[in-house]
Amino acid sequence: MRAKSKVKNQRKLSVDYAFRFMIGGAIVSIFAVVGDILRPKSFAGLFGAAPSVALATLALGFWRHDATYVSAECASMMLGAVALCAYSFVVCQTLMRLKWSASAASIFALAFWAAVAFGSEKLLIG
Repeated sequence: MRAKSKVKNQRKLSVDYAFRFMIGGAIVSIFAVVGDILRPKSFAGLFGAAPSVALATLALGFWRHDATYVSAECASMMLGAVALCAYSFVVCQTLMRLKWSASAASIFALAFWAAVAFGSEKLLIG
């Protein structure tokens, strides 16, 4: 009986990956077209990656779970975006003002990323 359950779980996982792949690919294509239309062309990469993965993850979450689960996922993604902005700001300031190397500035900024990511998650989500 366990073997059948294991096979069923593997099929569910395969369907999840196939769904994520198809939805992600379609959304990447849409965002690539939008990025190609907009100026400057550097937006193409920005619109091609993160939004498509996030939307595919949320669609899969809504398909497999309920709206509460998707809401928590969405809140986590937004907090992650805020933490990424803090990390990017600290890296830029460290590179420009302190003239550190890129690797040293990146490693230094990880502490700020962790503080913002985990602190905001603890304060806002619980």
